[in-house]
Amino acid sequence: MEVKTITSHRLVKNEDLNHHGTLYAGRSAEWFVEAGFIAAAALTRPENIVCLKVHGMTFIRPVQPGEVIAFESRIILAGRSTLHAHVCLLSKDEFVLDGFITFVHVDHEGRSQPHGITVDATSPEEHIVQERLKALLAAVSA
Repeated sequence: MEVKTITSHRLVKNEDLNHHGTLYAGRSAEWFVEAGFIAAAALTRPENIVCLKVHGMTFIRPVQPGEVIAFESRIILAGRSTLHAHVCLLSKDEFVLDGFITFVHVDHEGRSQPHGITVDATSPEEHIVQERLKALLAAVSA
């Protein structure tokens, strides 16, 4: 199946800020995983998806209160029972953050099970993102 991008938006409010007055990384991580989950849930039943790991979530710049941010998420790679999401955060059309999330497809008892999903990267950019993810996964298993 072709890679599909899903966009979700958030308004950064005072309750989302850290002690420096910028977006708290913990809130960002919550929204980051949620965006990845939405991309995975678009391909399979949400009740069968659990988050296994966040990989390489990296900020480029702080996010200020009042900014409207957009999380772009897509499943970029699929294993037998895993779905790997790439999530980017943009603000004012500027790249702010990106990283990857691994989700596992499970049965009602929490055991991993095959999902039967395939993902085909079609653009050069999608191939580059897949290779970045593969390098991160290889570094973890080495």
